[in-house]
Amino acid sequence: MKPRPFDYARPDTVDEALALLAEYGDDARILAGGQSLIPMLNLRLIDAKVLIDISRLAALDAISDHGDMIEVGAAVTQNKLMAWPGLDDKLPLVAAALPYVGHFQTRNRGTVCGSIAHADPSSELPLALAVLGGEVVLRSKQRGERILAAQAFQKDMLTTAREPDELVAAVRFPVLAGQGVAFREVARRHGDFAIIAIAAVFRNQELHLGAGGLSGRPQVLRVPAEDYPHLLANDVVRFVEGLEGYDDLHASAAMRRDLFRNLASGVVGEAMRCAA
Repeated sequence: MKPRPFDYARPDTVDEALALLAEYGDDARILAGGQSLIPMLNLRLIDAKVLIDISRLAALDAISDHGDMIEVGAAVTQNKLMAWPGLDDKLPLVAAALPYVGHFQTRNRGTVCGSIAHADPSSELPLALAVLGGEVVLRSKQRGERILAAQAFQKDMLTTAREPDELVAAVRFPVLAGQGVAFREVARRHGDFAIIAIAAVFRNQELHLGAGGLSGRPQVLRVPAEDYPHLLANDVVRFVEGLEGYDDLHASAAMRRDLFRNLASGVVGEAMRCAA
């Protein structure tokens, strides 16, 4: 299929992009990498009167180290972040998750912020951002800038708190010294969206365990380290059973819960060993 007709705009500055969003609102779509947007337009799952192409805006194509946060601009591709020299030391969980994101070819075009904005509940980068306690930077012409925590930004499946005139300008991942991390997922094929994804961060004597694919958005369980011997028998079971889950062509909700329960111990153990 082909998309319905639309106009195309390629602003020269971020302010021009924000002005277009203010003018068109819900009728506009932001084009950065297009790896999710273009298929959805082709299948006519969504429509647009205008596509606003921000992929060549140099102001948004930057990775900035702010000490306690790494800020990734809206035009930064997934492969550019993978190649960033500080990734393994500053953001080891993101480094562990990125190889699971699509394929080399799609990561050349797909952007980090685009994945966050798309808000697929089985996507790896929204899960990593939620487990780390990251932030999303939104900008609009009328209201200026606002910053939302990851869990406040993603509200449900493919649904976020972004207003129609707002641009996801950047995402911020916290830098956590001395952390132990682990990431694992189950998918039909490498590069597919995960049937279930698990991310763990162990820091400051607390374990953060995240689940992707178990509900409409990533979910995070926080457990003090001293409770770890009882984690698998108690907390994880209650955590998983408390999530509604969903069925699709790839797996049932019950299968997703079983996968999480069976894989959680290995992921937690790897994160704790990494922190030792």
